[in-house]
Amino acid sequence: MTEIGAYEAKTHLSELLARVAKGEQIVITKHGSPIAYLMPAGQRKTEASEVIHEIKELRKGIQLKGHRLKDLVKEGRR
Repeated sequence: MTEIGAYEAKTHLSELLARVAKGEQIVITKHGSPIAYLMPAGQRKTEASEVIHEIKELRKGIQLKGHRLKDLVKEGRR
């Protein structure tokens, strides 16, 4: 995946859109951090519901120094 700075992306948007139309994916960065992805309209990343499910599965059983994350969250709400 190609990375391009925000200023350069603004300056060359037409060219970038042509590249994306051919199937290329481009990451737009600002100060080196990704801020946006350009990809063909037919391509989508994972659906939000799938990401939420994956996060919930990942959280199961996570422990911090012998404490379960769920218990620490409950304690913080008191």
